[in-house]
Amino acid sequence: MPADLKDLMDDLTRRMDGAIESLRRDLSGLRSGRASPNLLEPVRVEAYGSEVPLSQVGSIAVPEARMLTVSVWDRTVVGAVERAIRDSGLGLNPSADGQTIRVPIPVLTEERRNELARAANRYAENGKIAIRGVRRDGMEQAKALEKKGEISQDDLKTWSDSIQKLTDQYVKKVDDTLADKEREIKQV
Repeated sequence: MPADLKDLMDDLTRRMDGAIESLRRDLSGLRSGRASPNLLEPVRVEAYGSEVPLSQVGSIAVPEARMLTVSVWDRTVVGAVERAIRDSGLGLNPSADGQTIRVPIPVLTEERRNELARAANRYAENGKIAIRGVRRDGMEQAKALEKKGEISQDDLKTWSDSIQKLTDQYVKKVDDTLADKEREIKQV
């Protein structure tokens, strides 16, 4: 394997790993009936003139199995935090108690489980799109090298096959990650 191909494959692997990590972060925000601080990770709060992650305006705790609490550091953003959680699409109904916001985690209905599974599928599809975008970039780089005469057509075919195999491995990782999350969501 020429050094150029190894460098290209290392770069593509790093970028595809990033897409998988992003997918895992997104999926961790989908609740499966248990309280987890990760559930509120994707929530963004309108505070201080911009949108900031919830973790930058308060700390999240799990005092009991079906309850999350958010201790907001600045009293002036309590309403914004409460609104952001309610509008997050997670199906949560927070209630403020001073600077603490209590977020009860309701039992998931079958309808809500199906809704979460559809959301997980959307996240997975976005992950696949990101991986295919990385593949496209890699293919374009290989074709550019072939056009410049730095690699032969045979090398281009070898590189293209290697890039496609890598892409297939990462698409399978996305599918496996999605299957695990769907099992977790559907579990009663």
